Amino acid sequence: MMIRKCTAACLLFTLTTFGWAADWPQWHGSNRDNISTETGLLATWPTDGPPLVWTATELGGGFASVAVVGDKIFTTGDFTNEACVLALNVKTGKQLWQSPLGKRGGGNGFPGPRATPTVDGAFVFALGQYGDLVCLHTTDGKEVWRKNLATDFGGKMMSDWGYSDSPLVLGDKLLCTPGGKDGTVIALNKNTGAVIWRSSELTDKAAYSSLVIAKLAGVSQVVVLTGEHLAGIDPDTGKLLWSAPRTGATAVAPTPVCKDDCVFVTSGYKIGCNLFKITRAGKEFQATEMYTNTEMINHHGGVVLVGENVYGFSDGKGWTCLNFKTGESVWNSKDFGKGTLLCADGHLYLRSETGGTMALIEATPTGWKETGRFTPPDSSAKNTWAHLVVSNGQLFIRDKDKLFCYNIKK
Repeated sequence: MMIRKCTAACLLFTLTTFGWAADWPQWHGSNRDNISTETGLLATWPTDGPPLVWTATELGGGFASVAVVGDKIFTTGDFTNEACVLALNVKTGKQLWQSPLGKRGGGNGFPGPRATPTVDGAFVFALGQYGDLVCLHTTDGKEVWRKNLATDFGGKMMSDWGYSDSPLVLGDKLLCTPGGKDGTVIALNKNTGAVIWRSSELTDKAAYSSLVIAKLAGVSQVVVLTGEHLAGIDPDTGKLLWSAPRTGATAVAPTPVCKDDCVFVTSGYKIGCNLFKITRAGKEFQATEMYTNTEMINHHGGVVLVGENVYGFSDGKGWTCLNFKTGESVWNSKDFGKGTLLCADGHLYLRSETGGTMALIEATPTGWKETGRFTPPDSSAKNTWAHLVVSNGQLFIRDKDKLFCYNIKK
């Protein structure tokens, strides 16, 4: 692996201010809400961007983001013979270990892993594009157990873009979505890989959206979005608590957003967005659609809820601020290209899928207020779809086989 570093002074400053207060252990952060809890971050960027701490290369091809826990970064990538899981040193970007994940390639002309690894204690869990699911030791990458969502569990996907959901750990369970007639969602013993339950009442094919855990109508539940339904599942038993018909097209990818007993979902290919209100009478749940429209048609860049508004890129409309409860568009802007985002310290970090340019804007319903823009060096000419990560004062940008680490502390 090749590492390019910034100046010694820049690196020294970064290392002396480093702490482990805000890890990013899984897809979209600790709460899967795409929001960093960090404060004291740069509110504006210099013309050439914040200080670049290091650049790591030779990470393999693909679209996986990173998980950051303690002194390690975890990600996945395609190599010559197979897909692999990698661990890097968070201070230097140096590779610590590399372990086999499974079959490489796939993805309808866009090869490589898609799912972000999930770190839980001494284990890291990773899912490959062909359904290879591994549990590894975080210290050295040694394999603990291995399954395949397709061959071991008869998993089926809604189309052929490759498994993309990032595994979810709940207590002693590891949850993921193989899809298919035996049950869309499966819970495995995280220590052994043994099956604990399967959602036999929900048998949709798997989409590309990751699971979230939420308290709805007073009950904690796993929320799953497929190409046919939005549903809530009991995390202890796999019992279907409720489901609502919701037809997607081609590839349903964005993660559901939950607040105040409501679930917001969106997907691309002209489908749009919906809000469902979840209520309960005794043991019976009901999902009532509050609105459906095409104000937010989000392909796969994701959305984030900040206050009362959802932010994200809407096909045909540009970057959009949408009122969560009413579905009304608050503002739209085409000042920046389609891409991914996250929220940290009152700002939205945006990344264009074409060229990888970054933008910083205020997370406000009063309009587009940009406070910085830059393009990482040697950015890939190919689409950059990996989602962003902010952890411990660092901004991590995955670009195919490269990973950029920026210092964004004030």
